[in-house]
Amino acid sequence: MSALKWQGWAVGLTVLAGLLVFAPLGLYVWASGEPGAAPPRPAVEDVRVTGCRIDPGSRRVVATVEVSGRPEGMGAYVVTVEFREKAEQDPAAGRSPQALVRLPNVAPAAREHAEALGPIWPASTVPWCGVAAAEFTTAQ
Repeated sequence: MSALKWQGWAVGLTVLAGLLVFAPLGLYVWASGEPGAAPPRPAVEDVRVTGCRIDPGSRRVVATVEVSGRPEGMGAYVVTVEFREKAEQDPAAGRSPQALVRLPNVAPAAREHAEALGPIWPASTVPWCGVAAAEFTTAQ
């Protein structure tokens, strides 16, 4: 067999190997199509505690919660506020007291405020208030 015939076979096998390697990649890129919408960010990122104080009359902790509206549209937030003595969670202390705050009809890009009323707090300690969880539901 001549050298020219072997070169033809080598070129043919190289092309076939290239198709076997790159064809699945091309099919994957083609099948993926347009990129999908990004998943919505967690509602906890829209919420923050802006104040934590003890009410002088009742000795209860009061947390001020601020919510930033989402660009997706009007909606409602349900925020769980946690009350502790320290910012770090103490595993031996068990579950900390919590309170729910509902902020209905939050407009896009608006800042809404609400207060969460916590437990009666001992006089000798300073409270820490933080967001434990938050949920957002769009208005129908």
